[in-house]
Amino acid sequence: MGRKIVLLLLFVPMVGMAQFNTDRLLTTGRSALYYEDYVLSIQYFNQAIAAKPYLYDPWYYRAVAKYYLDDFSGAENDCSEAISRNPFVTGIYELRGLCHIQQKDYAAAVADYNTVLRYEPENMNVWHNRTLCRIQEKSYDQAMAELDTMATRWSKNARVYLMRSEVYLLQKDTTQAISELDKSLALDAYDAGAWSMRGGIALSREEWKDAENYLNKAIHLQPKQGGLYINRALARFNQNNLRGAMADYDLALDYEPNNFLGHYNRGLLRAQVGDDNRAITDFDFVLKLEPDNLMALYNRALLLEKTGNPRAAIRDYSQVIDQYPNFWTGLHQRAQCYRSLGMTKQAETDEFRILKAQINKRFGHQPRLSKKQMRKRSDEDIEKYNQLAVADEQEMEHEYQSEYRGRVQNRKVGMDYLPMYVLSTERQQQSVSNYVPYDRQVDSLNRVLPADHQLFIVKGRSTISDVDAFLEGHDAPVVACWLRAVSEWQNDSTDIPLRTANLIDRLTEAVTLAPQNAYFHYNLGNAYVQCLDFEHAIRDYTRAIELDANLAEAYYNRGLAYLANKRQEEAIRDLSKAGELGLYQAYSIIKRARQ
Repeated sequence: MGRKIVLLLLFVPMVGMAQFNTDRLLTTGRSALYYEDYVLSIQYFNQAIAAKPYLYDPWYYRAVAKYYLDDFSGAENDCSEAISRNPFVTGIYELRGLCHIQQKDYAAAVADYNTVLRYEPENMNVWHNRTLCRIQEKSYDQAMAELDTMATRWSKNARVYLMRSEVYLLQKDTTQAISELDKSLALDAYDAGAWSMRGGIALSREEWKDAENYLNKAIHLQPKQGGLYINRALARFNQNNLRGAMADYDLALDYEPNNFLGHYNRGLLRAQVGDDNRAITDFDFVLKLEPDNLMALYNRALLLEKTGNPRAAIRDYSQVIDQYPNFWTGLHQRAQCYRSLGMTKQAETDEFRILKAQINKRFGHQPRLSKKQMRKRSDEDIEKYNQLAVADEQEMEHEYQSEYRGRVQNRKVGMDYLPMYVLSTERQQQSVSNYVPYDRQVDSLNRVLPADHQLFIVKGRSTISDVDAFLEGHDAPVVACWLRAVSEWQNDSTDIPLRTANLIDRLTEAVTLAPQNAYFHYNLGNAYVQCLDFEHAIRDYTRAIELDANLAEAYYNRGLAYLANKRQEEAIRDLSKAGELGLYQAYSIIKRARQ
């Protein structure tokens, strides 16, 4: 009896200490969240989850950190785990709703928002977000019904009328849309989105001067939004203000360097004013974004011909003619290029095709851009090659009510695979991850090696080149095979394919000797990646993960291999796990994959 009491008394302080440590982990993690150190905060929440997986808090806070990092699927999964542990915290449903929205699963977001509104019927932000989801689902009647309720409850909220305007606009009722927009602007004249929408309506009505005035106000309020300058450029172009339109395209591309419409239309304007070389640069960029864009190809061909590069022009003309064999203007231009190069036979072939079709029009000049000649971006009529392109839909930028945003994922990182695990006599410093690589055979060998010869498992480059000398007197076949595989790969002077084949042979031998060694399977996956055999690479990365579920590099590299195989969903799941385990560069790849 006495012993039982003593044991009980000893046990109670340990429970208190565990509770204290978990609370401290959560507090430190939340502090890291506050200071926007999201990757570090995830590591603290990982530890809290490992200590007490039944608590909802660390799952929820880790979801917040992942959302900041644009890892929406990972955040959604953590929210679901938190809800399974405590289904009465409405904030978790709100966050999961945002995760669903970012993945365009609007029905699931609506379901989460419905749950929130059962407990908090006056939560205006949730009403707002749910209605935007209805709009995205094209459930306009339901959206309007909800907006009517919102207009009753929050009659002074300008965004309610702005959303009503959008619904009317989507239903092609421009008059009602303008009426609702006027109500919104009367309540809040500083909403750039409302002025932008008003400008878009004026553009669609070809009210160019009014459109420019509305867009001026939107730009004043939101000066770094590239799309606003693109739209104002159209308004200015149609008022013969080519200088102003060009300036707007320049500004748009300063803020959004990859904007397709900005480069395409600026290229046309530059061609119009004789700035041919810089026009070619714009079309080069367009074709880098869309290599099969025939409109851009034809415009570049005209400019290449004009600037004295007929061979390059023929290359571009030919790609267009292959797709449009009856594009007589293109045939005529190519024939001219052939003649300039003395290729008479090819020129006559093109001219005979034109003559046979009895085309009696003048060719050889590029028509000037004329006002009101604009095509939808998706319009592929090659005859409209000289018309400015506009977006298919003037899409409203939806601003969901949330304070979540990201950081690390905005850093530029390469798509390189992480290196092999090798053996070294120099220890490697860990940055964020607490993972310590360990192998039983290496540990056994270290017990008999002198301190200055002990081995560490590291990523990158081995410091050991003479394997036999290093292992002299020690029977360690697994370690020897590991060292030889890496040493031969690093020092072999043969070509890459042969080196890769040798590496695969060595690592296959290593796997046979130690099938439970996760690092051998990981390294073998890397070897298969070298020869672009992604299926075998995925197989070996998977086996490595089965043997060591905390091997972040295996998740990362398998994610890249999935991306190479066009399996985006599996790739994002793996990259999310890699980021969770401390490889923050995974979040940049996730963001790029989604885009």
